Amino acid sequence: MNLEKLLDKYIAYLKEYKNYSPHTIKSYQTAIKQALELSEIEEENGKIILNIMPFRLHIASFSKRTIYARVSSIKNFVKYLQDYEKKKIILKGAQRVKIPSSLPKPLRQEDIEQVLKACDEQSRLIIKMLYGLGLRISELASLELKNISKEWVLISGKGSKERQVPLLGNLYNEIYKYKKLYNPKRYLFEKDNQPLKDFQIRYKINKAFAKFGIKATPHQLRHSFATHLLEEGARIADVSELLGHASMATTQIYTKLSNKAKLENYLKAHPLNKGLEND
Repeated sequence: MNLEKLLDKYIAYLKEYKNYSPHTIKSYQTAIKQALELSEIEEENGKIILNIMPFRLHIASFSKRTIYARVSSIKNFVKYLQDYEKKKIILKGAQRVKIPSSLPKPLRQEDIEQVLKACDEQSRLIIKMLYGLGLRISELASLELKNISKEWVLISGKGSKERQVPLLGNLYNEIYKYKKLYNPKRYLFEKDNQPLKDFQIRYKINKAFAKFGIKATPHQLRHSFATHLLEEGARIADVSELLGHASMATTQIYTKLSNKAKLENYLKAHPLNKGLEND
């Protein structure tokens, strides 16, 4: 069994059917290719045994999060071979890697407002779309003009799953002004009739926030969208739907973050935490 040729078919599957971003596909391809080069591959009784323990030892010094991601990509590849290619393959050495759960760090509302006042028209609309709609960077990059109406935006998310997100009135006005200024043909953000790449959008965001000494990423704007909505009393079910999460459990991390922020604000504000004695 030529696993490298099957890897090419798997990568094509991720592009055509799973609609993964180029960055994700490259990460999968790199990890799986290295694993195949370093792992032990044997054939026994018509079955392929793929032992990735040598690969695990090779990446043992990496962070737990990196190890988890690379092992997961290999497990997904093997599952594809079993389910779609009907190959008899056994995976060994893929024990689960436990990683510490970390809370995302949202941006402060005042920092976002400060940056919006100072950046150029295109960067301002990019930031407003990510923060105002909670989009992933890949969703924004591929957003077509035909999917934007006065009240709704049709988003093509992970796995080609579509969802409708309500469009704020002032954001629609921003889009209208932007279209008159930049005259995009098909995509909201494009250059030479092609959508802007993820890295081009990321660069514009980094540059806009860096002027104020703030490190910011597109995903932080998405985190901020969810966290600020929950802090203002939005229902977790609604936020989960707006984000395009497959499970509400994925959205739970934002409620933890919201509670953490409330606790920090309480500790800062309460007189007893400022060194005052209780009479």
